[in-house]
Amino acid sequence: MTLYQFARIVELRTKIVSISSLTLGILAALASSGRFFPGRTGVMIVAVLAVDMGTTAFNTFFDYWTGVDRQQTNREADKVLVHQRVAPGIALIVAVVLYGVAIILGLFLAVLVHPLIAPAGALCLAVGFFYNGGPHPISRTPWGEFFAGGFLGWFLLCLTIFVHNGAIAPGELLLGIPSGLFIASILTVNNTCDIAGDTLAGRRTLSIITGRRVGESLVYIQGFLAYASLFTLGAAGFLHGGAQVTAPLFLVLSLPLYLAMHRQGFSHETKSSSMQRISAAFLLFSVSMALPLGLAVLERGPWAGLL
Repeated sequence: MTLYQFARIVELRTKIVSISSLTLGILAALASSGRFFPGRTGVMIVAVLAVDMGTTAFNTFFDYWTGVDRQQTNREADKVLVHQRVAPGIALIVAVVLYGVAIILGLFLAVLVHPLIAPAGALCLAVGFFYNGGPHPISRTPWGEFFAGGFLGWFLLCLTIFVHNGAIAPGELLLGIPSGLFIASILTVNNTCDIAGDTLAGRRTLSIITGRRVGESLVYIQGFLAYASLFTLGAAGFLHGGAQVTAPLFLVLSLPLYLAMHRQGFSHETKSSSMQRISAAFLLFSVSMALPLGLAVLERGPWAGLL
């Protein structure tokens, strides 16, 4: 296995999602406590990336093993098990090793910070595995968007706050909602483009059940709701009021990306460009939430009187 093949098995380019939730969670924790713990934060970043990459490696293995990724329907060169004949067992070994690393680091954080981190981490590992594996994988059901957005967005952001501060306020539990909605829309783009291949593989994703037209509409609805909830959190005082400016501003900035996706349509042939555009839109969204969180952090520092 080459470094290139490893990067494709774990799909390194998709880790912007977990990096975004980690970054927003750290900023939210700093905004509420004003303290930074580089040691525990660094350990958590490595643990989360290990879980994320391990989950993707499991997905790579099971998609090949169950026939979701096949040469007849797949045109993605990055699928190295399909197009470069990489042994599927390698992807499985990579996934198991990364999960092992995550378990060790998670137990260390549980001892260092709080015992509740251990069951929370175990839940993440279980969802990550059963998202792709087991007799009834979550990814083959209409619940994929709910679990992807719920865990990579809402749960991860809240867990980051908890690990950093050792506690989390009730109002902070709302901060992960915008990210969860947007991350769900990324999966909706993926599943809507993959309707043909997923149908052949016997999947029953939300896009398949509702139809291509509804799936396309969900992409726009989820993105709008992410920005709307961000604006609402700022207006309600759960987030710095700057969110009332950044939410509509960055929504407008992301419109050309959505229009381009709409013009080209959602199919396997357009999947690569569609995923690039929704990823770019996600980066814009992440910045729109990071800015008000960053302002809240600055207002807690010794320079607060200058702002």
